[in-house]
Amino acid sequence: MVNTSRREIEVRYGRRVAERVLSARELNRALLARQLLLERVRLPLPRVLERIAGIQNQYAPNGYLRLWSCVEGFEREHLTRALERRSVIQGTLMRETIHLVSRRDYPLFAAGIRSSGREWRLRVDKGEERAQAALARTVARELRGRTVTRRELDELVGRNPGVGHWVELVRVPPSGTWERRRADLFALASERVGPLDASEDDGIEHLVRRYLGGFGPASAKDVASWSKVTPARLKPVLERLALRRFRAEDGTELLDLPRAPLPDPATPAPVRFLPTWDATLLVHARRTLILPEEYRPLIFHTKVPQSFPTFLVDGAVAGTWKLDGGRVRLTPFGRLTRATRRELGEEGERLAAFHADDSRAGGAAPRARRARS
Repeated sequence: MVNTSRREIEVRYGRRVAERVLSARELNRALLARQLLLERVRLPLPRVLERIAGIQNQYAPNGYLRLWSCVEGFEREHLTRALERRSVIQGTLMRETIHLVSRRDYPLFAAGIRSSGREWRLRVDKGEERAQAALARTVARELRGRTVTRRELDELVGRNPGVGHWVELVRVPPSGTWERRRADLFALASERVGPLDASEDDGIEHLVRRYLGGFGPASAKDVASWSKVTPARLKPVLERLALRRFRAEDGTELLDLPRAPLPDPATPAPVRFLPTWDATLLVHARRTLILPEEYRPLIFHTKVPQSFPTFLVDGAVAGTWKLDGGRVRLTPFGRLTRATRRELGEEGERLAAFHADDSRAGGAAPRARRARS
C-alpha cells in the first residue's frame, strides 16, 4: 500500500495542512514510471523524449540503447530516421552536454538555459559578452545555409568554444548516429529547427514541467542541478506554478506536477539495461536511490570519465554490463537470485540481438547468445 504518513508543516487559511512524506521507495518507483522503465510503451519517439525530458547523449549509441529500454518494438533505424527528418534534434543543451530532444522542445529548452549559460561561460572564460556576441554573428553568417565539420567550426571560433551560448548549433546526421557515431557535423539550429523566439520565462517554465514530468517529485535544487538554470531565475517560475508539494524523509520540500503518476511502492520493477551517463543516475536524482551510494564510485570516477553501462534489478543498479563477442556479459555487484539471473539472461539476449543487427551499419551480424555474468 502507498505510504500515507503525514507531517504537519504550516498553517494555511487558518487550518493545519499536512504534507505527505514520500519514502525513497516511492520516489524510486515514481522515477522508474516516468522514465518508462517499469513498462515499455508504444509512442512516437518525440513524445517519448518529451515524457522522459530528453536523453543525455555524449556517445551516439546511448540514445538508441536508452530508447530500446523503454519503447516497445524499437529498432535502430527508427531514431536515425527521426534525426534525418528533424522530428528529433541533437544538440548541446542542459549542463552543456549533448541531448536528444523533440523538435518541439528544443526552442523552449534553449530559451530556458540561454541566459544562465551565458553568465556561467563569461565567469569561467573571463570573457566579454560584446566579443562573444560579435563572434556569434560571424558564426551565424558563415554557417548560413550549410553544414560544417568540427574542424571547420574550431577554426572559425578559435579559443572561444563557449560561443554556442550566443548562437545555437545542432548536430546534423549522419553524424551522431549509430552508423556514424562521431557527432562532428554542425548547422544553425534556427535553420534545422525553426524560429528560436521563445522567451526565457516560457523556456524555464517548460524546463520545470519537463523535469518534474520525467524525474519528479523533486526539489528546486534538483531542477537547478539538472537544467543548470540559476536558482534566482527558477524561483519566480516555481512560485507561480500550481504544483503539488510533498516532503522527502529528510524534510526537503518536493515539487510535482498535478496528477503525475505516483505508483504503489510495491510495484514490481523489471530488469533493465542502461547506457553510460544515464541521467537517472546523476546527482539530481540521488534521493531515488536508483544508484545506491556505495556503488556510485564504481560507476563514476576520474579514471573512467565515460562511466559504465549498468543494469537495474528491482529498480536499482546491481552491476555493469558490456558487449563482448556478440554476448552481453554482466559484472554484478552482489549476489543475484536464480530468477533474477534468468530474467537478466533473457533481457541480455534481446539486447545482444539489438546490437547484432548491423546490416545498416555495414557490419557482420553475430548470433545473439545468452548473457553471462
